[in-house]
Amino acid sequence: MSSTSSTPSTQHPPHPADPPHVLELPEPPPLRTMVGPGIVAVGIGMAAGEIILWPYLTSIGGLGLLWLAVVTLVVQTAINMEIERYTLATGQTVVAGFSRWNKAWGILICLAGAFQYVWPGWATSGSTTLTYLTGGGDVVWITVGSLVAFGVVLTASPVIYRTIEKVELVKVGLTLFFLAVVVVAVIGWHTWSTAGEKTVTGVGRIPHGITFTMILSALGAAGAGGVHNLVLSNWIRDKGYGMGAHVPKLISPITGQSEASGADRYTFPQDEANLARWRVWWRRANTEHIVSFFGVCLVTIGLMSMLAYETLFGRDDVENSPTFLRLQGDLLGQQVGDWLKILFLAVATVSLWAASIGLLDVIGRVVSDFAKRNYLADSAFWTEGRLYFAVVWAEVGIGSAILLSGVSQPIVLLTISTCAASVITLVYTVLLIRLNRRDLPAAIRLRGPRLIMMLLAIGFYGFFALAMLRSQLEANF
Repeated sequence: MSSTSSTPSTQHPPHPADPPHVLELPEPPPLRTMVGPGIVAVGIGMAAGEIILWPYLTSIGGLGLLWLAVVTLVVQTAINMEIERYTLATGQTVVAGFSRWNKAWGILICLAGAFQYVWPGWATSGSTTLTYLTGGGDVVWITVGSLVAFGVVLTASPVIYRTIEKVELVKVGLTLFFLAVVVVAVIGWHTWSTAGEKTVTGVGRIPHGITFTMILSALGAAGAGGVHNLVLSNWIRDKGYGMGAHVPKLISPITGQSEASGADRYTFPQDEANLARWRVWWRRANTEHIVSFFGVCLVTIGLMSMLAYETLFGRDDVENSPTFLRLQGDLLGQQVGDWLKILFLAVATVSLWAASIGLLDVIGRVVSDFAKRNYLADSAFWTEGRLYFAVVWAEVGIGSAILLSGVSQPIVLLTISTCAASVITLVYTVLLIRLNRRDLPAAIRLRGPRLIMMLLAIGFYGFFALAMLRSQLEANF
């Protein structure tokens, strides 16, 4: 890995081909102050999967897929930590790292992300549950209005990451409060024992009625998934993790200041003092992510699936649409009281809308970071903040156009998005192995058990992607 021992140049904008600048690795802060990126990741991801897709699968197939949720979260946690490894060590996002080899990789990821998240399934689902809560309303126009409101919030925030972090912290807190209530008031011992038994004895089995398309969609919606995971790079950079502390934060072009000039990529001296700090950073980053991402996702998917099993499993009136959420809310109201029905629908609405605003941020970050560093590095006008503004409002416009064209069934939109998430996760996992094996110093690169885990992740996503393709071919030919 080439390097120069100089401070970042302010004579010209950074270019992907520039060698990394050598600076000291900052001192790691206390673990309690590092909480944030994992919560943001789980907050944005804790919606379609936890509120809709996994509970729906449970309502028709029972708790026999909980083992797959656990495996998926383990795999995603391993992938996420490799995303964090690269940015901790360089201050650069992994998409920028891929693009240094060939811009085509960045283009592919940007297009995949746009395809994955331009479908406004999360916002539409949130609007749908709001109409269940209020008793009516036009879902399409409520969703269009919500998308516009989300665009305003994002592009007017002085420091965008802080806004996203606050939104997702509120959402996660509200969801965990609701789950604590249902643990006490709804979920019975039989459901607990069934969940424990199925998680152990059901490994490798697929319940009757569950298709590989449904499974691939659920994999893409468990935790984060797809391009969503890659934006961990941007979030930990804005949080100031590792070498990301040397990189300017993404600031609103309306209310904030323009980005300061800085290097595109950093490295730190491979001496004992810096490597000792690296080991502390790596340990604390792993701890933060395992607790706030893996732990919260596992609790949420598990309890929401158990709630669906308790209330919906075995019924013949569960439909492949968000109407099953209304049915579930009605049943909770009958069993416990109308207050729990209102709380359930309110949590679902907040959760899905908070995910929607977060996903607008995801694509805005990925595309603006890639475009600035690869095509607009010399432009004084097109700062990363202005590019972010343009991308977010393009997403709002395209999502609104999709809805107004008549494509507004949330389950269809979510299935398209989440299947795409699983496929792109397979692709970039391969790229991550190369990035963290070849582009990092030997002392901190991917190896050993972590490398084995990443290879298993490729096999995991590859198996289900091929199984879905085979089932689709058999069904159509």
